[in-house]
Amino acid sequence: MLEDGYLYIKGLLDAQQVWQARQDIATYLAAEGSLASGSPVLDCIAQPGLQMSFRPDLASQSPMLKKLLYSGRMMEFFECFLGGNVRPFDYTWLRAVAPGRGTYPHCDIVYMGRGTQNLYTVWTPLGDISWQLGGLMILENSHRLDSIKNSYGRRDVDSYCINRTTAQLYASGRRSWHGALSKNPVSLRQRYGGRWLSSEFKVGDVLIFGMFTIHASLDNHSRAIRLSSDSRYQLASEPVDERWVGSNPIGHSANGKRARIC
Repeated sequence: MLEDGYLYIKGLLDAQQVWQARQDIATYLAAEGSLASGSPVLDCIAQPGLQMSFRPDLASQSPMLKKLLYSGRMMEFFECFLGGNVRPFDYTWLRAVAPGRGTYPHCDIVYMGRGTQNLYTVWTPLGDISWQLGGLMILENSHRLDSIKNSYGRRDVDSYCINRTTAQLYASGRRSWHGALSKNPVSLRQRYGGRWLSSEFKVGDVLIFGMFTIHASLDNHSRAIRLSSDSRYQLASEPVDERWVGSNPIGHSANGKRARIC
């Protein structure tokens, strides 16, 4: 982790549990009419023209996904890796990405940086992910970029300048900053160096990285919905970002906004 800014661990999770979590999510998607009729539910073939990417509501409905991410092998790994009692976030970022463009490059610190920086993201593919389906990619050595840590990395998507005329727009959520570093992964790589690193992923694989590792997702060129989750873990003894814990985390709502003098 210190050397590369990420850990790619193949087969960390029990494959059967991953498939069970996928079955949960796929069943919900089928029930709401997001899947093409006549295709196997587990294949998650999208209805033509479907627009979808972020579905945390489905994560809260899946007991198998909670079991997969917050017990067993995952928690055992982090207790060993962090060397103490582990506190995962209570909010799960579930991605159900229909065919289309991927996620823009960013670092996680700008979304969850109010607690400890010794916080780790786990990207878990909920199914096999081919190049066509498009998985996560990491910008090589980006966790070492002081220029990112000392500028972009000090920002918070939910903070706003109270002494500017736009203050009320940001406070109410009518205007927001999306947190992306760039909309062009190619020009970003040219600017900071390194390679975009990715792979085809299998059920049970995980990709783990820190708060300052630049990452993005590839475009989905298939007919299927790409299912994956982002979950976060830290030592229970360290400060936690209040937006992502509790029975009903406030997240990026108006209650999570923070004013500052600019």
